[in-house]
This record gives sequence, structure tokens and C-alpha cells, in this order.
Amino acid sequence: LPKPVPKFEIFVYSPRVEGVHLRFGNVARGGLRWSDREEDFRTEVLGLVKAQQVKNSVIVPVGAKGGFLPRRLPLGGSRDEIAAEGIACYRIFISGLLDITDNLKDGALVPPANVVRHDDDDPYLVVAADKGTATFSDIANGIAIDYGFWLGDAFASGGSAGYDHKKMGITAKGAWVGVQRHFRERGINVQQDSITVVGVGDMAGDVFGNGLLMSDKLQLVAAFNHLHIFIDPNPNPATSFAERQRLFDLPRSAWSDYDTSIMSEGGGIFSRSAKSIAISPQMQERFDIKADKLTPTELLNALLKAPVDLLWNGGIGTYVKASSESHADVGDKANDALRVNGNELRCKVVGEGGNLGMTQLGRVEFGLNGGGSNTDFIDNAGGVDCSDHEVNIKILLNEVVQA
Repeated sequence: LPKPVPKFEIFVYSPRVEGVHLRFGNVARGGLRWSDREEDFRTEVLGLVKAQQVKNSVIVPVGAKGGFLPRRLPLGGSRDEIAAEGIACYRIFISGLLDITDNLKDGALVPPANVVRHDDDDPYLVVAADKGTATFSDIANGIAIDYGFWLGDAFASGGSAGYDHKKMGITAKGAWVGVQRHFRERGINVQQDSITVVGVGDMAGDVFGNGLLMSDKLQLVAAFNHLHIFIDPNPNPATSFAERQRLFDLPRSAWSDYDTSIMSEGGGIFSRSAKSIAISPQMQERFDIKADKLTPTELLNALLKAPVDLLWNGGIGTYVKASSESHADVGDKANDALRVNGNELRCKVVGEGGNLGMTQLGRVEFGLNGGGSNTDFIDNAGGVDCSDHEVNIKILLNEVVQA
């Protein structure tokens, strides 16, 4: 592994699933994600654990991160069939981690059965929700309880006996404070003044959805996720806010559920798999596009460079690098074709509710160009901090309950 090298790596492998868990130290925190990066999921987890390491410096000593990759998802399976296989793989992954982790019983250390230990006692293993595993905390805690693991339901934060980050909107609220500050420095109050927003994500997402409900003055002019591109060149703040709220409340909503009858002229919902997209005069004007037709990827590249007030990242992927970096340096092949440089961004502010949306050098370049941003680990530290409090309260109280 390139430096900084984590202290521990647990690699779990079966023909059905493989996974990795990286920790920078004995007492470390971080979530487990359902990865879709078949070629390089270890690289993905390494990038995330580095961000977590910095994020945790204000909370717990060091960072951890895990990811698992299902290898036999049903081809052409329904959403429920794919989810069922993902959960089965998650169970194998969690069991694999616990099979070789030391336990505590009545305060005494109990090594795992049939394991040769070459390292010191190490019973501290905590996991949390992440991309694709937001609703899996109870499953992980159930496995931990079955194993008699000393942490019980403190093993995975969240879940039915924990803080629900999406209901609280904790991560988005923290990132929004950063957004408010950057605009306040520019003489704009985002709770009273209307600002234009381009977003990465959709209303079903915790960070994206909660973030775009933080002010009813927002004009969401464009957004995209892995399936759709949403465009509303001149939205009415009040009616579009109400529609975003409806989508947020609608289980498993997608941009395709948006009521297009309330959209401004020249907008629409477009599929990312379309051959080409006709660019309306309103789109040309709003996003400073000269062409009449673009491929979805070309359109996304133009949207990222659009002259808007805020770029709100609530999604997955690295979309901004520095001009001095190559796409290979970024390590996110899926978005190479649409990624932009920091000095090409024309938004005033970037809000980083999601992780790894920009490279660090990309942020620097954006900042030198007059842009306002923090970093992902500052903007979205609220959720991590909340989980940390939850786990510590549970560890404290579990001992009392057991006694």
C-alpha cells in the first residue's frame, strides 16, 4: 500500500464476496461500504480511510474504513434480488471480520477460536453505515450479538437503537453551516437570498436530500446521479422546494419521479444512457453552452463548469481535480470523461457533503481562483462525530446493563 500505510488490513475472501477493512490504529472508527468498483475497490477504501483518518482527528484518535464487493449479483435481477444478495454478502463479510477478532468476556480477553495470533490483544472493532449499507446496522449488530461480541449493539452505530443520520440530517446540517459561512463572507444570506445550485446526488440520498431542504430559497437548476440528469433552468423556489420535499419523503425516489409539469421551460429529466441530449435555448443561456446537442457526459462536464452560486456534492465520485493532476492520479476511472479542473469551476462555493468529491489539489486550485470551500472531512464530520458519541454512550451503558 502507498503511504500513509494503515496499521491493520483484514482481507475477507470467498467466491461470492470479497472485502477489506483498513484501520490506522487499535481504537479506530469508520463505515463499511457496498462498493461497485470491481477493478480497484481496495484503492477506493484506501482513499476513504485517508479522509477518515483526518476527519477523526477531531473526534477519535484514528480512522478506519471497510468495503465489500459482491461477486455474484444476479444478472438482470430486480432491485430486491440484488439487495438480498448484497445483504447476504455483507453478512459473510461481517462474520469474516469477527471470526478473527479478539473478544472480551467479563473484562477478560478471549482470543478467537482456531486462530493463530501473531499480534497483540486487539478486541476493538467498530463499524458503521456508509454508501449502500445505510440500513444494515441492525444486521451487523445482530451478527455481533450472535457472536457474543463484547460491543453488542455498539458494534455498528445507527440502527433501530441508535441515531438515524438521515432522519436527523446531521451530516447535511453540518455541511450547510459551511455553505452559509462561505456565502456570508460574500454578503449573501442563503436562508433569505435566492441562490442557484448544481448538485451531485438525488433526493433519496441522506446528504443530498437533507441539504437541498435546508433553505426554501434554493434554485436547483441541475443535478445528476448515476441514472438521470435533472435540469430546471429557471425554477420557482417555492414550488420546487415542495416537490423536493415530496421526493425526499417518497421511499426510494429517483429524479424520474419529479413532477415535470412544474419545471421551467427548456428543462427536463434525461437518461444518462441516452445517445444525445438536445440543449434548449434556456439551458444554453443558464449554463453558458454553445452547442445544440451534447452527449450526457459532455452535458455533465458543462454543468460542473456552469456559472452558478453553489456546487452541492452529496454523491459518490471524484469530479474535480487540479490541472497539474492526471485522471490516473485521481483513481476514479468511472468519472474520467466528465471530470473538470479546479480552475474551470465557475461556481462561487462548493459544499462537500459527500466524500472525495474533489482532490486536495483541486480544492487548492479552486480556492486560488476565488472559490469558497472547506474540505470533505470538515464539511461532513457531523455524522462521524454523532456516531462516535453514540458508540461511547453504548459502551459506557452496556457494561452497566450487563452488571
